[in-house]
Amino acid sequence: MTAFAHYPSLADRTVLITGGATGIGATLVEQFAAQGARVGFIDIDAGGAALAERLADARHAPLFVAADLTDVAALEAAIEAVRRRHGPIAVLLNNAANDRRHRIEDTTPETWDAGIAVNLRHQFFAARSVAQDMRQLGGGSIVNFGSISWKLKQGGMPVYTTAKAAVQGLTRSLARDLGAFNIRVNTLVPGWVMTEKQLKLWVDDAARAEIARGQCINQPLMAEHIARMALFLAADDSAMCTAQDFVVDGGWT
Repeated sequence: MTAFAHYPSLADRTVLITGGATGIGATLVEQFAAQGARVGFIDIDAGGAALAERLADARHAPLFVAADLTDVAALEAAIEAVRRRHGPIAVLLNNAANDRRHRIEDTTPETWDAGIAVNLRHQFFAARSVAQDMRQLGGGSIVNFGSISWKLKQGGMPVYTTAKAAVQGLTRSLARDLGAFNIRVNTLVPGWVMTEKQLKLWVDDAARAEIARGQCINQPLMAEHIARMALFLAADDSAMCTAQDFVVDGGWT
């Protein structure tokens, strides 16, 4: 069995994960809890409670807060609940997103705004909220989750790809503004990760053939691969990494 890295700097550190109930987010919760971090995670999916219960025997039992993060007031209240339980937040993983497919012809001003809210807007407001904690702590790490979809010129979801492209601009502007406080901001850019949702909704034989053509390493990209990069970016091992894109896609882009 392969042994992966342990990061002593993550022990007892408060880590906030958005969209942590399922998929990549749930794996992030598991992996950070296994490192001994104090994990709080936010999701609209109430199934997060079962995940928190399953991990209750970790060094620090994760805290799940059910909230709609497209509602900024609810997002900020959820962050405050994590802060009250676990203390000042040192790591933010802006993971939450929804890659719902949609056509140009069907996109309305309302669905555009909704797509930006779930895929981009909350990343800024979550970062703004935790920055005060990180200043108090003398530093911190914010990891914004992007996507290779816009790099591949993927069609069929213009609002999603627009939002994910904008994440990199957000990262670089925040890195400049917050760097003076030793707060690092990076973008973690996953490829096509074989989560349960993706396998159920989108990954058919044609998609597998596309992945085989695109990736240099023709093996399934799993949530664990993304989490291992997130651990590194959250830990002190990456102390001088900021304003960068860290792509985990099997060599597709």
